Amino acid sequence: MQLRNIGLLGYGEVGKIFAAGLKGQPGVSSLGAWDLKFAEPQTRQAETAHAGAAGIAAHASLAALCAASDLVISAVTASNTLVAAREAAAHMAPGCVFLDLNSASPGTKQEAAAAIERAGARYVEAGVMTSVPPYGIRVPMLLGGPCAAELAAVLARWGMDAKPVSDRLGVASAIKMCRSVMIKGLEALVIESYAAARSYGVEDHVLPTLAETFPSIDWAGQGAYFFSRVVQHGKRRAEEMREAANTVREAGFEPFMAAATADKQQWVADEAARGVFANIAKDARWQEYADRLIAARRRPE
Repeated sequence: MQLRNIGLLGYGEVGKIFAAGLKGQPGVSSLGAWDLKFAEPQTRQAETAHAGAAGIAAHASLAALCAASDLVISAVTASNTLVAAREAAAHMAPGCVFLDLNSASPGTKQEAAAAIERAGARYVEAGVMTSVPPYGIRVPMLLGGPCAAELAAVLARWGMDAKPVSDRLGVASAIKMCRSVMIKGLEALVIESYAAARSYGVEDHVLPTLAETFPSIDWAGQGAYFFSRVVQHGKRRAEEMREAANTVREAGFEPFMAAATADKQQWVADEAARGVFANIAKDARWQEYADRLIAARRRPE
């Protein structure tokens, strides 16, 4: 598998990280990106300038990106997983590879694969198993699909931690999404429990009991991290959890917990959009986030 020209479909946080990490890797001849923000007047200049400064070609359209790439890496929001694949399929040449990093259900990934493969291109699903920023392109990923093992060998040469888990599409995504039910659910539970405990003034009693039951977890530090990530990325997390709910539903179960987690993540995102957490420090303690939520509840509309 000879892949030299890489295109990032989506130039948000993950797209930027992957573009920076792949630049200069052995065998990589060109790097380009396409994002809807490149076409929007209010964001075009800043986003294309960022790409230019990073040495990434900012393509004028998805068609141009696909024409210039033999590997397209899709890093869009969960809700756009299928739309992005279908639109890319209309422009991909036979033999090109489409690597789908997005957090979506097995069924969604299978539909995306069908669109790509009808065009004669090759589809590989990826289950990104943890938050990307701390790891960069070395974030652990599970790959699935008929050419997952072949692509994994290429990605390994670029320093990526990509392991093929199955030649069947949907397996990697099922692993990822079932994990998300737990991890994103824990985020939602911590935010709800801590904010309520803070409101009652009982957090100094509650957290020690958690530490007694699960002594390996720094509950204060973990709480601060969970609050900060959900405040920053709650909308994206809510979309992922709706796909996690679809995953549970596709397995034949009612996704009570996944759906509730999506609602909680969306609620925090909406509070952030209202300015509830404006100017909060990056290293803020969880109590500061909780206090903002408590104050917002007491503030007249």
